[in-house]
Amino acid sequence: MITKMDKYSFIVFHSDLAPFLESLQGLGMVDITRDNKAVDARSKELFDLSIRYNRIIKKLKSTVAESSEDDLSANKTGESYFNEFSDLELLEKAELSFFNKEQWEQEGEQLRRELYDSSVWGVLHKEDLDKIAALGYKIHLFSVSEKSFKPQWEQDYAIHILNEINGKIYFIILSHKDEEFQFEIPESKQPSRSFDIVEEKIAELKFRTEQNNTLINSLTGEIERLEREAKKVGSDLDLYLAGAASLKEAEDTIAVLTGFAPSDNKDIVRAFLDNEQIYYLTEDAVKEDNPPIKLKNGFFSRLYEPIGDLYMLPKYGETDLTPYFAPFYMLFFGLCLGDMGYGLVLLIGAGLAKLKFPKFRSYLTLVQFLGLGAVLMALLPGVIFGAKLQDIFHLPVSVNELFFSDLKMFWFAIIFGLVQIVFARMLNAVTAIIKSGWQYGMHNIGWSIVIIWAALKYASTMVPELVVPAFANYIAIAGALLILFFSAVKGNIFVRLAKGGLAFYDITSIFGDMLSYIRLFGLGTAGAILGMVVNSVAMSMVGIPYLGWLFAGIMLLIGHIAVLALSSLGAFVHPMRLTFVEFYKNANFSGGGRAFRPLVKEKE
Repeated sequence: MITKMDKYSFIVFHSDLAPFLESLQGLGMVDITRDNKAVDARSKELFDLSIRYNRIIKKLKSTVAESSEDDLSANKTGESYFNEFSDLELLEKAELSFFNKEQWEQEGEQLRRELYDSSVWGVLHKEDLDKIAALGYKIHLFSVSEKSFKPQWEQDYAIHILNEINGKIYFIILSHKDEEFQFEIPESKQPSRSFDIVEEKIAELKFRTEQNNTLINSLTGEIERLEREAKKVGSDLDLYLAGAASLKEAEDTIAVLTGFAPSDNKDIVRAFLDNEQIYYLTEDAVKEDNPPIKLKNGFFSRLYEPIGDLYMLPKYGETDLTPYFAPFYMLFFGLCLGDMGYGLVLLIGAGLAKLKFPKFRSYLTLVQFLGLGAVLMALLPGVIFGAKLQDIFHLPVSVNELFFSDLKMFWFAIIFGLVQIVFARMLNAVTAIIKSGWQYGMHNIGWSIVIIWAALKYASTMVPELVVPAFANYIAIAGALLILFFSAVKGNIFVRLAKGGLAFYDITSIFGDMLSYIRLFGLGTAGAILGMVVNSVAMSMVGIPYLGWLFAGIMLLIGHIAVLALSSLGAFVHPMRLTFVEFYKNANFSGGGRAFRPLVKEKE
């Protein structure tokens, strides 16, 4: 459900604005209406500074992840060295270090390419080339394969072989400046620097890079300090934006702020405001105020709030659908996973992970419930780690008949989908009746009746034992009349009948929604088949002499882990699609609410 909000209008003298907002920040219960854009030079400065801190923190954390503990500990600089820097100077030092690292990496690549190009020519210093030029000679550089080199060239030209590498000969030819020189192969480009000079540059760059990397590794020890300052800057920005968003009145002598706080905290907030001696007005928040959304659900439904947040929050005054889609999502996940063994792995694995990662307790509890859903749903066909229970154990015939065949699972998935569609329509009807009046929910009640009747009529053609009583047809007619007369509740009777007639076209949408639930059967069956293939391949390895059972065990372990990972991905995504498209649409969910973000002070 959506937490009820109170709206507060604050009137504050500008001289008291900053202290008041700081106190409100310490209370941590009021969401101040603000513009989250940089509204002036000061907010832009804080925003840019926050980005700089977060960018450097991310780079330092990547350095920690890429380096070994020995490298980091060996390159640590004494803490007193960085204590001499202010927080901003520390940030600038880190920025310069990473800037140098990027620049020098590019420079190193260029030098290595230059070294490769110049090393084949040996030592060619510019001073020596200038001396040769002063004597009236020009140098021409050539390279050719050993097979193509002609001994006759050494008799016809002043040739000096510089190097022979990888089947190629590198040589120079001297010619007089005043003579026109021509040679039968193209001349090579002369390197800009001798290779020994390039080597010196690389050695110098390597030394600077090592020093810079040592400094970066030392800066990783200051991550917590930078994170504290980043939080402080973010808090200052939040506080400033709250003040900058205030409406200036009375020639900049007062500020008017609007805030929202949960009604449950009414007494605490009012006591605080009375103590601050701030003039304020309070009233119940209404939909037109666009209050922020804070969800308040029970233990089970609260676990599924992060899934709903992936789409969007409901608007204020709208029904929070989280408690209604949560059980469906759990069971849909189980149908898509389609294996009791995998469900048990999630159930037990998440339980053990809680001991190691208590911070993620709520997410791991959600995984446990999803695993439980897999155990319950996979019990219908009796699949465990790709095998059927009736194939593993010798069960009585009466028990084996209880397990669902693939055809039964196919129809079960469709029926389950129809149950969710009807549930969404009825939920929509009840909500509309409560909020707007009885006539606004009648057409969805009519649709629910028609869907159930149509499903039963079709089922009776497939199952001879199922007989639909005659009075059900009259109920279906009544449902159709509800659709005809109440699909539109405004306008004259002829307009309403016309719109009601057009509303029957919605049957195509309902049929399409129903077909979407086939994916529940398809994914579950695919996962079971993959598990069966893993078992088959593993059993074929048993016959390998001596090591057969070892190879089979490895295949079973790796294969089922891979199938579990693949099936879990599909089982997470596709029920989400059914929830956000089919269920939300039939429940008439509009969404678009903004999250409740109270003005809070970051804890150091």
